[in-house]
Amino acid sequence: MSDTEMDGGVALNGADAMHAASPPNAAMSMTDSTLATRRPVTVDKPTPYTFDLGNLLANDPNPVARDADEAALQANARDAAQVLVNQLLSTCEIKSSADGVHLVLPPCTTPLPREKPIPAEKPPTKWELFAKKKGITKNKNDKTKLVYDEATGEWVPRWGYKGKNKEGDNEWLVEVDDKREKETGEAHDARADSRAARKEKIRRNERKQRANERNAKKSG
Repeated sequence: MSDTEMDGGVALNGADAMHAASPPNAAMSMTDSTLATRRPVTVDKPTPYTFDLGNLLANDPNPVARDADEAALQANARDAAQVLVNQLLSTCEIKSSADGVHLVLPPCTTPLPREKPIPAEKPPTKWELFAKKKGITKNKNDKTKLVYDEATGEWVPRWGYKGKNKEGDNEWLVEVDDKREKETGEAHDARADSRAARKEKIRRNERKQRANERNAKKSG
């Protein structure tokens, strides 16, 4: 009797036996089972959600039961995430760039706490401490930002762009300093000397300001 003949019947080899043991709709049953375990993409709640899409925030006003277990909390979180994704895809503009496809979020509407602490107040400078001790008050009318230029008959800034302190920079003719030329043995550019003097004055004032701030921190 051959291997395929048993008791008048026909025996199957291993592969054929496994194929026969599996029902024809086994693959379809697995797919149906997977789909059955998936949660729906639409979420219905008695009170609708509110959103702040700029902060990727979904607010769920529906109360949570006191005896809610971990599974219930996870289900609520899943529903909120699903609703937020739905709202983003249906509301925000979709753009494509070299980095990929992205959503354009609207401006934020929920105020958030500061990322960094409020800057500390600057300590008073040495002059401010002295002025406070002597009762000296600053008079804003002592020096204005404008000064009258008699050559042009206009009011011009005292400092800065087109300031009065730069009136010699654009002169086409500048008097030579004979004394300085004799001392150094070379001609000097009065315009360049004036600019260098202003820059040195600014640097000197900045050094004094930093020193005053250090002294104020030490005394404070």
